[in-house]
Amino acid sequence: MPDAAHPAPSGEPAAASKEFPVSAQAAWFAQLPTMYGTAAAVFVNPAGQVLLVKPNYRDHWQLPGGILEDGEAPHDGCRREVAEELGIDIEPGPLLVVGWAAPEGARPKPIVVFVFDGGVLAEGTPIQLQESELDDYRFVAAAELDRYLPGTMRERVSAAMSKRSSGAVAYLPSY
Repeated sequence: MPDAAHPAPSGEPAAASKEFPVSAQAAWFAQLPTMYGTAAAVFVNPAGQVLLVKPNYRDHWQLPGGILEDGEAPHDGCRREVAEELGIDIEPGPLLVVGWAAPEGARPKPIVVFVFDGGVLAEGTPIQLQESELDDYRFVAAAELDRYLPGTMRERVSAAMSKRSSGAVAYLPSY
């Protein structure tokens, strides 16, 4: 909302006691920059290997997850995406990584990436892949991640794995 750096549309700073008309609020919000969001989960098996999925629209593997819907909270998007992609209904655990990537290629806006702890999947947990998007899944040892993931994604997964035990959140911007 308006503050000293962003005055009200009239050109005067908005006072806390003044009403800011709804139409002016809408105009102010409309001029703000926007970005895209995505949410994913890090799952491990009892051996500590990371679950990766192979999208049919990419050359590399990734964590289960995807683009947030308009107005969707990141933890809700993570839960929805995991249910859609793996057929598993989870309550996402703690946030492990927040990533930010500058606009690139056909993507005209920055993207914010939220990686949550999905927990340990017990042996034999049934995984039902979303056939329209995914071709395969597998558990991969941390030492093998570079064979499956591009650099920035590998950094996020590695950071998430290290933060699972510390309770801290990693912030990983990429330009």
